[in-house]
Amino acid sequence: MKKAIAIFVSVLFVFAIASLSFAVEKKAATAPAAVEKKEAAPVKAEEKKPPVKVKRISGEVVAVDATAGTLTVKSKKQEVSLSTDNNTVVKKGKETKALADVVAGDKVIVKYKEVGGKNVAKSIAIK
Repeated sequence: MKKAIAIFVSVLFVFAIASLSFAVEKKAATAPAAVEKKEAAPVKAEEKKPPVKVKRISGEVVAVDATAGTLTVKSKKQEVSLSTDNNTVVKKGKETKALADVVAGDKVIVKYKEVGGKNVAKSIAIK
């Protein structure tokens, strides 16, 4: 009985060592592919632009030009000139408004992004 257990343990040991060697061979075979992927990654990183950060300003509207799609907001710290596009959302409460509904003197909260050197408003909330 002791001989049978010794043979069984020996066979298990051989299989364990064999499986480890196959795992190492498989890992070594995939390593060059990983190196190729790492070399290709910097090319993609150069093409990829960092995400544009959304900024926020809360203050009083100083000037509005609905035809040109521009808006100037003055906060306690700064005055920001903003432009609008087709994706700009203007709201008063839950009600959707147009840029023409915004008048000088309104208190607003504007979320905007800097795109191509211009501040483009994403949302304008009239208080």
